[in-house]
Amino acid sequence: MIYKWNYEDLTTQQKEQRDELAKKLGVSPVLCQLLIQRGIYSVEEANKFFHPSLKDLHDPFLLPDMDKAIKRIEKALGQKERILIYGDYDVDGTTAVALVYKFLRKFTTNLDYYIPDRYDEGYGISEQGIDYAEETGVKLIIALDCGIKAVEKVAYAKSKGIDFVIGDHHMPDDILPDAVAVIDAKRVDSTYPYEHLSGCGVGFKLVQALAQNNKIDFSELTDLLDLVAVSVASDIVPITGENRVLTYFGLKQINSNPSLGLKGIIEICGLTYKSITVNDIIFKIGPRINASGRMMKGKEAVDLLLASTIEDSREKSANIDHYNDNRRELDKRITDEAILFIDETVDMKKKKSIVIYNENWHKGVIGIVASRLTEKYLRPAVVLTKSHGLITGSARSVMGFDVYKAIEACKDILENFGGHTYAAGLSLKEENLAEFKRRFDEMSVEKIAPEMMRPQILIDAELKFKDINSTFIEDLKSFAPFGPENLNPIFVSCNVMDYGTSKLVGKDNVHLKLEMIDDSCATPVNGIAFRQGDSFDKVKSGEPFDICYTLEENVHNGKINIQLYVKDIDTGQLV
Repeated sequence: MIYKWNYEDLTTQQKEQRDELAKKLGVSPVLCQLLIQRGIYSVEEANKFFHPSLKDLHDPFLLPDMDKAIKRIEKALGQKERILIYGDYDVDGTTAVALVYKFLRKFTTNLDYYIPDRYDEGYGISEQGIDYAEETGVKLIIALDCGIKAVEKVAYAKSKGIDFVIGDHHMPDDILPDAVAVIDAKRVDSTYPYEHLSGCGVGFKLVQALAQNNKIDFSELTDLLDLVAVSVASDIVPITGENRVLTYFGLKQINSNPSLGLKGIIEICGLTYKSITVNDIIFKIGPRINASGRMMKGKEAVDLLLASTIEDSREKSANIDHYNDNRRELDKRITDEAILFIDETVDMKKKKSIVIYNENWHKGVIGIVASRLTEKYLRPAVVLTKSHGLITGSARSVMGFDVYKAIEACKDILENFGGHTYAAGLSLKEENLAEFKRRFDEMSVEKIAPEMMRPQILIDAELKFKDINSTFIEDLKSFAPFGPENLNPIFVSCNVMDYGTSKLVGKDNVHLKLEMIDDSCATPVNGIAFRQGDSFDKVKSGEPFDICYTLEENVHNGKINIQLYVKDIDTGQLV
């Protein structure tokens, strides 16, 4: 794959600000360049960034309707009404339900939780869920990570004498449900200072408000932050502002004293003796929690997260790990089928989007398949299947194309839709599929420029090998946790040369183990370039080449070494 390298340079004014910041902070100008690129210009802002504090969390009562929500929940607690915590079946929803349940069970036993079945009920609030609430004597439903568009369902619940408190983070429609409270920082009338909370993050703000209103010390909430970190990482929301604080302290909790449920997953992922990062959550912990809702029932994920003994946690984690293995096999098979169909029937040189439908595909993995297709073809992808008489599916997008808005523009022919800028879900009647395909394709042609369909690497800064030392690495660690809008920086080093010892490694020699020097450093620097064995001849030619990479610490035999994880070699021009 040929990447385009984009170099994010600074203006003259920004360079002056970088140098001033470097002088005041006493750190590398390169690191100060990273700060400037993240909108951090002052020592005060830098200190707040480098040293997250729970004191920087916003007042939860700044969220719309939070006061109404707390009043209704306190009434339910005071009158011993039965409360149902209701959430989506993905990681964000199940962690949100587990978090609020764990807090409320300290004050009432008249409590239950509910996760809709992906296959029987679909996404969001369902009539079956409301009927279950009625049958079990529930008077208040607290909906988390869903509900913002459930106008008819909330009305249905109201007709049965059941109130709703909604805590969501998805985009609302013009008309909000007639709930007692609708907490969502994305409401048009919201003045909350931060709009990118995860669904579980909204749940945390709810319990923060309850604690605050009842003079419960914040320390009573810190053991819930591990769930928030899992949700923020898994839901791919920006790790900036309040999310950065929540994730920073959530990771501390995960690494020091995780809940029993998470401890079981951590063990089965082989992470027990490792310092767990956002990437570990994204690629190991999150997919296992998700697998429950994808393959069986999302409620099992909440059961696990609420485990009261390590034995129970291990047993439930083993079940979920089995689901995850099945999920991997299934999504690979369906992805292969989708790629084969596209390659045989579609001229992708003439297409700027993918909309693909197969009524036999498993509903639980089509979101993953959409992600794989977007990654392979560098186009927004909508993958659809049939469920309960409707066509239903998931969409993923490329940078710069708002797939949620594209789907929203088709809402007159959709039965349901929701999501974010780069990931969304939808359902529609079969007779509207052709029209949806036509409109979606039309919008992609209009909005997607050719450069958006070319793989790109954004270079944060240039480094000489002499600048890569233990002090630099320690300072760079202060930028973590990394994630959307605070990605692990990618550096470029130009005119480097093989030290003479670089070699092919791995099965079939597909990887390249590099030992390199540049004109600033005669001591070889180690790097690994996964799946880039085809660059071996170029590296060994004796000619200089350019590399772009992230910096990592590699622990081997108890010794810590700095290693370059090379993204690309000598490909593209810096622009």
